[in-house]
Amino acid sequence: MHDPSHRRPRLRRVFAALLAAALAAAAYAMIQAPPSQTAPPQQGAPPPIGSTGSNPGQAISPRIGQQLDTAIAGIISANTQYQVGVALIDLSDGALHQYGIGAPFEAVSTAKIVTAAAYYQLVEAGTASLDSPLGDFTSGFQIREMVQDSDNDSWSLLMDAVGHSGLQSYAASIGVSYDPEANTLSATDMARVLAELYAGKLLDPEHTQELLSYMQNTNYESLIPAAVPDDVTVFHKYGLLDTELHDAAILTGGAAGCGLVVYTKGNGLDDVPERTGVIHEITRAVTAAFF
Repeated sequence: MHDPSHRRPRLRRVFAALLAAALAAAAYAMIQAPPSQTAPPQQGAPPPIGSTGSNPGQAISPRIGQQLDTAIAGIISANTQYQVGVALIDLSDGALHQYGIGAPFEAVSTAKIVTAAAYYQLVEAGTASLDSPLGDFTSGFQIREMVQDSDNDSWSLLMDAVGHSGLQSYAASIGVSYDPEANTLSATDMARVLAELYAGKLLDPEHTQELLSYMQNTNYESLIPAAVPDDVTVFHKYGLLDTELHDAAILTGGAAGCGLVVYTKGNGLDDVPERTGVIHEITRAVTAAFF
């Protein structure tokens, strides 16, 4: 079935927006740097993506070394009251490291990137159009609302347009295991999606840049974006529902870049501030190593 939030009334979306605003204000006091507001990169060749490694024989990256591995593992070990899964991929060489829980999580809204890419692929194949009506607006409008404002009604419309079998087939075609019925993804598969998207391997240049632009200045910038230095560009999609709090981001600065995915499962909304702090700690460890 869809994410349970799909069919909930709009009142819950209003409540979620108010909650996000309150949590953002609380999180601001914990951060050391404001969210990045930089523009998406110009069209052209992004950092190359090489072959990916996997635990325990994961590829060696000059930026993802033993010190960073130990730091991330230590943060997870210090917070065993939560389930935490982290994936980190170096965009320059494709080295992929996984920490904590490797099994799939309920991906909540981070999976909206898969839905967006699947619909864009239909557009590029000529079987759909961004100008076609979908609900009360065009499908192009619904993609922007789904990603930038995390609108669940838009997500439901786009999932229905692609179809659950179409979503699963699309994910499999890019080497990702995604169950749209349960809406489950592993952190490593989500990191692969981000890396392939940024490399221009999923979509044509126009749609790549459009989707990346929707992953900035979103309605919830309190997770990974709130913990990066000012000179690091962030493209991300968060997920927040019940016990799940996630963020999945592309970080770039200078010649360096990485995909960072942090999935967490706690006891509910009450521990969101504490889990936000865990995401900040992991983000700062990664940015210190990369930038």
